[in-house]
Amino acid sequence: MTPSTGPAAGSTAARRVGARRAPLLLAAGLCLLAGLDAALGLLGLPTPVTTDRLPQAHGMLMVLGFAGTLVALERAVALGRPWAYLAPGCLGAGGLLLLSPVDLVVPRLLLIAGCAVLAALYVRFWRRQPGAALIAQAAGAVSALGAALLWLGGLDIPRILPWLVAFLVLTIAGERLELARVAVLAPSAEQTFLACVGAVTAGVVATLLWPAIGTALLGAALLALVAWLVARDVARRLLRITGLPRFTAVCLLAGYAWLGVAGTLWLLTGPVTEGTRYDAVVHAVFLGFVMSMIMAHAPVILPAVLRRPLPYHPALAVAAWLLHLSLALRVVVGDLRDLRGAWQLGGVLNIVAVLLFVVSAATASVTATRRASAKATASAATQASSPSDGPRTPR
Repeated sequence: MTPSTGPAAGSTAARRVGARRAPLLLAAGLCLLAGLDAALGLLGLPTPVTTDRLPQAHGMLMVLGFAGTLVALERAVALGRPWAYLAPGCLGAGGLLLLSPVDLVVPRLLLIAGCAVLAALYVRFWRRQPGAALIAQAAGAVSALGAALLWLGGLDIPRILPWLVAFLVLTIAGERLELARVAVLAPSAEQTFLACVGAVTAGVVATLLWPAIGTALLGAALLALVAWLVARDVARRLLRITGLPRFTAVCLLAGYAWLGVAGTLWLLTGPVTEGTRYDAVVHAVFLGFVMSMIMAHAPVILPAVLRRPLPYHPALAVAAWLLHLSLALRVVVGDLRDLRGAWQLGGVLNIVAVLLFVVSAATASVTATRRASAKATASAATQASSPSDGPRTPR
């Protein structure tokens, strides 16, 4: 067995591929840490790092700098073309430059470039295999591009919030549709899904022209999409299985519940650009839904991107439960009942939950990688020391 064809060599090659992608994941991670630092400041608490720009960049850091880079990196890996990595590269670089003293035009242009390349990726995917899931994900990428362009044009984050929401909601919904096809969906189910996607897109555009009507339409569309996902997603079937399947299912269903909360608030209260209702909508979507989806998919997506194992560990579930319980404290008690102490405590525990998940995932991955390396080394040593061809010594 030659070194180029053995299991250990294959594992080494895979890790080298993962190592080349690691800087992009690191950029996303730095955007996340900076966004959490800014979150402390917005909660009125002391922060490890303080800059004048950080609080106003909080939303873009978390949505395009962190989550956008992750989405674009996963799509670039799936396409397998070198130019595709421009999408996560530009988004990650744009997010990091938001932390620097350079003129804001530079990171804004990089974010636009990253979103444009991401949209172009879906054109290539469409040529391979068109489908309803790709339409949803492409609509999400166009929404991200629209948000970046509107931000460059001078609109503030509260005005472009629906565009940012549509980016991640439609991207994730498209991915869930791909998995729901395992159950062999009827054609009418995909048509209903596309109708929900169209309604979300129409609502997003309408929020700029007729804020009250557009926000109500968007809220209703999100509720319809949640109903479709809960009814069609495979998550409910996984609740009966222990370990990773149940963890994934709980994260998915909890995320759908929080997206329903955001849709309900938009439908009933109309457009909000500040105050407790705004905080409730923002964090119901981006913490309750998006972060929960990231937690659910991390044990599958991250090994595919970094070529490192990420086995399920109960600490991941602890972090997820802490996220949702603390978010309930923040939104239900702090925001909706206007109790500042509950809002601050819930916000701090949100940050702790996210950091706990990151640390737990990193620890589980490093431990599993070391065990796999030790096992491969022991296996190679055993093969090298055992006799191969030739006569055996008779007993």
